[in-house]
Amino acid sequence: MFGEPVINFRNTRVGRFITFEGGEGGGKSTQTRLLQDTLTSIGVKSILTREPGGSVGAEEIRELIVSGSSDRWDSLTELCLLYAARRDHWLKVIQPQLEQGVWVICDRFADSSIVYQGYAGDIEIDTVLNIHSVVLGEVWPDLTIVLDLPPELGLERSYKRDTANNSKDRRFEQRELQFHNLLREGFQYLHTKSPDRVCVIDGTKPIKEVEVEVFSIIQKRFVEFM
Repeated sequence: MFGEPVINFRNTRVGRFITFEGGEGGGKSTQTRLLQDTLTSIGVKSILTREPGGSVGAEEIRELIVSGSSDRWDSLTELCLLYAARRDHWLKVIQPQLEQGVWVICDRFADSSIVYQGYAGDIEIDTVLNIHSVVLGEVWPDLTIVLDLPPELGLERSYKRDTANNSKDRRFEQRELQFHNLLREGFQYLHTKSPDRVCVIDGTKPIKEVEVEVFSIIQKRFVEFM
């Protein structure tokens, strides 16, 4: 329902677009790095990127989105900012790399907008999908991996990480617990609607176990490369 892969799996000359999703503190950044290391070890060229951000213009917009008070923007303004950044990211970074045969591993993409501003926000999901269609057409990842864990644990992890890094990008973490519970529900909802594209992994497992499960999914999905 929420997007068919943008790339034809049979075209091995084109890169693959893999995204990691989930609530705060799920380990997305760690698993994206580990996946890139594994792909490099088997001779698959890849890049790491993120959203919001990923391109020069999108990183500038990111600063508006992730900093400031939790009520700085309403959901629709937030969504418009995200899709402005996402279009620049797609045009300047993701699409050119895929066309060169490079795999793109992205920490968040459009599914986050469906969940954050749609399912857990106050925008109809159909409205989010309509905006996506206008901005990016039929562009969706080839595979989306959701790292699932209880919001309380994720927020605790996120707080420790941001404290250690002295990060001020905590606008979403500041939202009430009910919002984060809805985020978790929302990502599960995406899986039920698009089970062929969206896979869910237990993010409470040890890092190594999650890494192995991620690569097992990729081996099965992209068997022509393995």
